[in-house]
Amino acid sequence: MSRAPVGRAPTLSALVVTVVHHPEDARIRHREIGALLDAGVQVTYAAPFSAHALDLPDVAGLRPVDLPHATGRSRGQAFRAARRLLAREAADHDVVLVHDPEIVAAAAGLRLPNLVWDVHEDTAAAIEAKPWVPERARRPLARAARAIERHAERHHELILAEYAYADRFEREHVVVPNTVRVPATAHVPGPRRAVYLGSLTMPRGAATLLQTGRLLTGATRGEVAVEIIGAARDTRTAETLAWGVKCGHVTHHGFVPSARALPMLDGALAGLSLLEDRPNYRHSMPTKVIEYMARGLPVITTPLPLAADLVERAGCGIVVPFGDAEATAAALVELARDPERREALGRAGHAYAREHHDWNAIGRDFVRHVTHLARGRRGGATGATDEVARSRRGLAV
Repeated sequence: MSRAPVGRAPTLSALVVTVVHHPEDARIRHREIGALLDAGVQVTYAAPFSAHALDLPDVAGLRPVDLPHATGRSRGQAFRAARRLLAREAADHDVVLVHDPEIVAAAAGLRLPNLVWDVHEDTAAAIEAKPWVPERARRPLARAARAIERHAERHHELILAEYAYADRFEREHVVVPNTVRVPATAHVPGPRRAVYLGSLTMPRGAATLLQTGRLLTGATRGEVAVEIIGAARDTRTAETLAWGVKCGHVTHHGFVPSARALPMLDGALAGLSLLEDRPNYRHSMPTKVIEYMARGLPVITTPLPLAADLVERAGCGIVVPFGDAEATAAALVELARDPERREALGRAGHAYAREHHDWNAIGRDFVRHVTHLARGRRGGATGATDEVARSRRGLAV
């Protein structure tokens, strides 16, 4: 990394690593790395670029490194490559920010005091929803995931993506919620397009989305349509989605980078979040709900506790039963016929998101915390400084 001129504070550097997430993951690439770059931190970003047919990004201050993709049962190559990368480069960076439990495991024994794990999900609960995990292996893998969490808490700093994750850990950890950059103004929701944004699986509501599209086509004679912006995560979902597209029940745009995907929401009728009642979802806030609110869309969500509470508290949408395509389609038809209501819901959601869930504010707190950790390491600290401890209390906004 470059040296700072004499008399100036040296430039901080961060190594950001994922082998599981898409390199264009909104939280990693467009929120956290974007905030670090804006603050002048030099970032090495190691991610599976070629596995997703992406060119290495050419961005000032960002040094990309290509890694294999950990997917399904094919994880060994990515694990070994990540371990070699950490052994080679971690010591040359002030902070190492990793986003996968696989990377935490790969770091075992390397003695990396500068490693920070950004905990995206309830890892053990998520195993239940992974179609590639055999039934007989789910409990042993869930136990292994809890062991990784305990190891990580003993040896590394943690950042949590949800307040509810705190119950799994013994110590207090910083919470950096999944939020978005909220525009100052939002488009008025229109009557034609119901949108779903995000990667898609059966547990994330693929079947309900397609059935909703079929019912809408019949009820509105094609005047209201369902659009899906995001990739199918597994073969079964991809096949189901392809069938729905062929039948004309939905329009599928495939994966679209966040910077282009979010404007595609503008002017839609409503945003859909139809996740099933799964353990991993019960303690998580679907980011897409906040993304819809930020763009001024009414939200239609299943009654997962955090999502339903937010929508009801903000007065910005409709809660429908799990797996109920008829109720979902009926809610969309109602909104399509009532412009005053959908505009009121959209305004309420946008205002609430600006006040409580704006990355423009939370991102500054995230950078402040990470740079505190980095400077503490430069000063020889082995744990959080008093200043970091104070930020740990203040960052959970």
